[in-house]
Amino acid sequence: MSAESDAGPPPLVVAVLPGQHPEVVQTAASLAARLGVPVICAYVDEASYLVEWDPERSAHRLSLHPDRDDAEIRATAEELRTAVESGCAGRDIDWTLRILAGDPARAIGRLAAEANAQMIVVGTPEPGLGHRISAALNGSVAAWLSHHQERPVLIVPAAEK
Repeated sequence: MSAESDAGPPPLVVAVLPGQHPEVVQTAASLAARLGVPVICAYVDEASYLVEWDPERSAHRLSLHPDRDDAEIRATAEELRTAVESGCAGRDIDWTLRILAGDPARAIGRLAAEANAQMIVVGTPEPGLGHRISAALNGSVAAWLSHHQERPVLIVPAAEK
């Protein structure tokens, strides 16, 4: 179990992506504020995979794409921090951002289990042919989680424009 699960109420785990519709973080932040719980936002870097995992040490990862560098990962993390700050603005909640490696659904599920999360919050797949093809080939993170988790999964749709 992580330190996050040992201190205070169980958190909400929120899957975040660059360019994701803001309703996901806004909904999670609103729910967390009402429940008085922290939020763990998690981004899964699919270009990496977990090669070794030891709960006593940090995870080690190797890149599947050797030309991908830490600057790109740092830029993505900064973009996500800005989006999470914006989504949580005006609410008194504690939040953290975690960068994970591997298969997105399994990594989010593993984090939720480690943190003893109350709930997992995810967005619907983004519109567009590319996203539909990706979901058809790789499967939907929301669908996988809803079928393989013991905890509730809240799926937040994008607001209609």
